[in-house]
Amino acid sequence: MLSTAGNAQTAAVTVTAKRGDGIIVLLRRNGLDPGKYYKEFIRLNKKNISRKNGLYIGRKYVLPENQDKKATEVKAEPDSLENVKPEIEIPADSDTTEKEAPEPPKKVPPTPKVINEPLFGTKLAKVTVESDELKGAIYYLISGHGGPDPGALIKQGRKLVSEDEYAYDVNLRLARKLMAKGAKVYIIIQDPNDGIRDKRILEVDYDEVNYPKKKIPRSQRLRLKQRTESVNALFLRNSGGKVYQRLIVTHVDSRSVGEVIDVFFYHHERSKNGKRLAESIQETFKKKYARYQPNRKYSGTVASRSGLYVIRNTHPAMVYIELGNLKNTKDQKRILDYNNREALAKWISEGLIADFKKE
Repeated sequence: MLSTAGNAQTAAVTVTAKRGDGIIVLLRRNGLDPGKYYKEFIRLNKKNISRKNGLYIGRKYVLPENQDKKATEVKAEPDSLENVKPEIEIPADSDTTEKEAPEPPKKVPPTPKVINEPLFGTKLAKVTVESDELKGAIYYLISGHGGPDPGALIKQGRKLVSEDEYAYDVNLRLARKLMAKGAKVYIIIQDPNDGIRDKRILEVDYDEVNYPKKKIPRSQRLRLKQRTESVNALFLRNSGGKVYQRLIVTHVDSRSVGEVIDVFFYHHERSKNGKRLAESIQETFKKKYARYQPNRKYSGTVASRSGLYVIRNTHPAMVYIELGNLKNTKDQKRILDYNNREALAKWISEGLIADFKKE
């Protein structure tokens, strides 16, 4: 709203401040250049503005005389602020140059989920979930032997090398990769103090336990029964066949010294999902060999073998993986070198992802 004050020779034009008004908005709306008249406006209205040069809604303010037109004619105020561009209020201690509006704050991506798993060791315990590729998938991982049964044994110089330590190390690496892709993972055979080890010779110990922290029996049948019951109880707790659940068993084979074997797979003879699971991992290995060892044909097989206790009695679709022949010097390179154990875990995980995507 406009009004005039004073005599006719020096009539002052006043306006009423509305919601959203600042000095710059008010001056521009009434045809006055803020860069030229800002300080004059403050001088005329210094008793009627805030410390930060803000305006009060409903109060009248005197407009500076327009020196360019030498007239008191001013623009009529709009009926609403719908078409008025908001301005940035200039602080009292700033210059009279209008400042640009700050950019809107950038959207901060959500903080990735971090899982803490002490079984991986101090340095690798925290697992960042990188993607949701395996969201909804549940895996049970059993590494062969453990506790009082170290599995196959050989000597490297004066040091003893056992099957269970290497199968367990591959299992831990595999578990970590699956977790990073959003899967839920149960490590059935556990060693509380080993962690993932980047060593060639893994020290033999006998302190492994069965999930959840149960002592592993000496009897082979009781050991197999114990881990089978653990998997089956978890399977039923996790909604049984209504949810994608898979069991992966890893072993290091023990054959004659001269026999070289490629990684091969077993499944239950009546399990279509188990066969598909094994074939998905096998196919991944074929592709990796073709890429990294083009001069060497991959010969790892997929076969049914329901005579093995764990294959015969566990509920989830499963794959039983033999990683190599511990007694053969060429296979030992695949198993003893931790870089190769890392590659084995990576390739298996990629095969598992491929199978999950087929579901």
